Amino acid sequence: MTELMPGTYLVWLRAPEIARTAQPGQFVMVRCADGYEPLMRRPLSIHRTAGQEQVALLFEVVGRGTSLLSQHQEGDSVDLLGPLGNGFRLEPASQNVLLVAGGMGVAPLVFLADRVLDQGRAAVFLVGASTVSSLYPRSLLPSGVRVVCATDDGSEGREGTVTQCLDNVTGEVDQIFACGPLSMYQSMAGEGWSKHKSIQVSLEAVMGCGLGACYGCTVRTKRGLQQVCRDGPVFDLNDVLW
Repeated sequence: MTELMPGTYLVWLRAPEIARTAQPGQFVMVRCADGYEPLMRRPLSIHRTAGQEQVALLFEVVGRGTSLLSQHQEGDSVDLLGPLGNGFRLEPASQNVLLVAGGMGVAPLVFLADRVLDQGRAAVFLVGASTVSSLYPRSLLPSGVRVVCATDDGSEGREGTVTQCLDNVTGEVDQIFACGPLSMYQSMAGEGWSKHKSIQVSLEAVMGCGLGACYGCTVRTKRGLQQVCRDGPVFDLNDVLW
């Protein structure tokens, strides 16, 4: 367990069955502690894989569950259910892609960046955070991507949000993949980016089961009510009713 940024942890787990089949954008449901407290599992994006043996999870401590998870030590066991959900869809003809990460939205996009480079494609990675101490370490990003950083306070890279950097790079790419807070998606939809590019976004939602049984993560789309866990977490930006 490594604390990468204040309150944000990276953990590598030996989970060969998940590592062999996981796709970028999928997630796992994690039991954060032994026993029944907390009762519900927590959904965490698959951050990375190593060969066919290991998976990495990147998470922020936001409550009791993730706090307990952050206290695990080397050699401890963690109960995972997954991989779950539908991941990002790379079009065969797409050679240049843009990854847009707002805050903890970097979690699933590093896995996608690894896959993009493995397939011989090019990627631009926009990484945003509130301040420099909250930025994902550049040294851990795939070395083959072009990285553009943005911070709200201007302490690193460009001052402002990652969506304010889109004007400078959208003309160079075939597809856009994004993960971040709801406000980021609303900004992208409001500015009409989906009219010009294929934009896929990964939604975050409170999940009870992660399997589509409890309907606790329902969202409104142009195709009706859909569930983030079963129909997503990846959706087309212009399909969601913001």
